[in-house]
Amino acid sequence: MDLNRSRSVKLNDGHVMPVLGFGTLAPDDVPKSKSGEATKVAIDVGFRHFDAAYIYQNEKEVGKAIREKIADGTVKREDIFYTTKLWTTFCRPELVRPALERSLKALQLDYVDLFIIHLPIAMKPGEELMPKDANGDFILETVDLCSTWAAMEKCKDAGLTKSIGVSNFNHKQLEMILNKPGLKYKPVCNQVECHPYLNQSKLLEFCKSKDIVLVAYSALGSQKNPAWVERDSPSLLEEPVLNAIAKKHNRSPGQVALRFQLQ
Repeated sequence: MDLNRSRSVKLNDGHVMPVLGFGTLAPDDVPKSKSGEATKVAIDVGFRHFDAAYIYQNEKEVGKAIREKIADGTVKREDIFYTTKLWTTFCRPELVRPALERSLKALQLDYVDLFIIHLPIAMKPGEELMPKDANGDFILETVDLCSTWAAMEKCKDAGLTKSIGVSNFNHKQLEMILNKPGLKYKPVCNQVECHPYLNQSKLLEFCKSKDIVLVAYSALGSQKNPAWVERDSPSLLEEPVLNAIAKKHNRSPGQVALRFQLQ
């Protein structure tokens, strides 16, 4: 499988990102050690782009796997493109760099390749990942995401990350960052759910017009988490059209779905 940097996209800051990434999110009932095992297998079969996040709570295991593969000579650090994300409880400007430093400490790496704002909302700071009140409602707080972005820019200047971007932003939220007074760096990407059932065509065109790469998560269809989608929602990989194309070309439905994204 040719997943090296020849199959890469150039970002607006000059860095390059391998087009196909390996997501490290795993369900809560999966042991954290499996994340490390999966990362090693992914490197062995050719993946070089790893999409991770603080909220996934497995960066220690993923980082250990990457470092072991560097130590045994399979890859060099510069071969790996590692993405992590700023969680919502760290959106205050003064918390942004400490949040990235937490991830770097867990990974035992000197830098990440991409650091992105996970969601365009802020929640109450603290050790709780999902802070809730007595009624079970999330405790949100008001933070100007332009000030969060300025702190992200400082992380890039400090060499802690090579590139910075966003995730789950709509075009108005992107415009807010792009129109920020004193903007130093544009987001290199906007990572959103995107697949044939949710093709994001309007957002894709907007991102293209601003030289922002749209990165697709759930490229094989929405995860079957009842907190995320209805249980009876259709499964993309069971879609008759995808399966008919796959059969015609002797490919899997997953391969067809990924080719759709790339094209």
